Amino acid sequence: MHKSLEKLAGKIEISRDLILLLVIGGLYSLSIFLSNTFVNIYLWKQAGDYVTIAFYNLGIYLFQPLTFIVAGKIAKKVDRVIVLRLGVIFLSLFFLSVLMIAEKAATYNFMLGSVLGIGFGFYWLAFNVLTFEITEPESRDFFNGFLGVLQSFAGMIGPLLAGTIIASMKENIGYSVIFTISFILFIGAVVCSFFLKRRQAEGLFHFKRVLMERGHNKNWRRILNAHVTQGLREGIFLFVISIWVFITTQSEFALGMFNLFLSGLSFVFYFIVTKWVKPSLRKKAILTGALILYFSIYIILFSISYTQLMIYAALIGIAYPIVNVPYASLTYDVIGKARKAKELRVEYIVVRELFVNIGRVTAIVIFLIAITLLSAETIIPYLLAVFGLGHLFIYLFVKNIYLGSAGKKDTITNEPVTDEKNR
Repeated sequence: MHKSLEKLAGKIEISRDLILLLVIGGLYSLSIFLSNTFVNIYLWKQAGDYVTIAFYNLGIYLFQPLTFIVAGKIAKKVDRVIVLRLGVIFLSLFFLSVLMIAEKAATYNFMLGSVLGIGFGFYWLAFNVLTFEITEPESRDFFNGFLGVLQSFAGMIGPLLAGTIIASMKENIGYSVIFTISFILFIGAVVCSFFLKRRQAEGLFHFKRVLMERGHNKNWRRILNAHVTQGLREGIFLFVISIWVFITTQSEFALGMFNLFLSGLSFVFYFIVTKWVKPSLRKKAILTGALILYFSIYIILFSISYTQLMIYAALIGIAYPIVNVPYASLTYDVIGKARKAKELRVEYIVVRELFVNIGRVTAIVIFLIAITLLSAETIIPYLLAVFGLGHLFIYLFVKNIYLGSAGKKDTITNEPVTDEKNR
């Protein structure tokens, strides 16, 4: 596997820890794609209203950034791999809770979302920090691109497998099977984490210092603003579209096919973008992907059929890799050139995640207020049209980010961080 990756990467050096991190990311993605989409459907079938689904997702996005802060403090005192395992443990507890609560899951929607948010917080803090430390500037686009390939592959087989299992069994049995498989995959991720090299950070947790750095570092402020607008789109799109697919088809298998088509195209385009998008083309790629993402919404906005949904899936399957690979790499590079990035890399990642979730929570709160005051069927298309602008605003913020060559004084040669780089 090592030699195969080195061939794909070209002249880029591939370390053992980088491979392990890709394996862990792949197992995580497969588990989440297998089950998480269908948790929303599971709750919808029990409650039949958007409020239940919105509060479930609100629990996720409220507790995820709070856990990031706690996880950041722990990461400065304890091995980051331990934090990664804590995340997987909470994610496992989430699926066990869904299995135990079963038909009453909709009643405990916010609690379930909170447990999942805690798991996400611990997992992604550790994963992002480890990614930041294990990758170098030269290997960053390759890592993000290949991780995207793994995520797309998981997105192809996960929902389709889950939809097939649910459709071929009695509902509760099918859902129990896929939640159990997800639990087993998370155990596999924990096992892999034991082979990662121990990585400890020193010093205190300076969350406020990095938060206030926005006033001194224009690039940092711009990338944080971009992450808020990213969150605005993700906040409602992550659950509304899957509900629309299910309402239109009344079939978990059809939802699996939708995700197969979407992720299949992403799988191909992550390969293409990894090879094609170099640092000089990042901003143009982000704009191109953002335009495709936004205008694709209008295919399903005011009339909807399964054919329209599949066309929409194809377009966003192409667009997401074009945006995500350069955007993730640019974010790492902004942090890497930020003040005291080596010492404060954990804090930079925590603050970044906080701003993403500010956008997500804002979108869901507005969504809840809107569907309370107006008919959901009437207002949701307008909400999607407005919040769908999120990725276009990403471009407006990142187009003015300029990264000079790393200064000799602050350059960190042994880690993918310099005195002014983003995550």
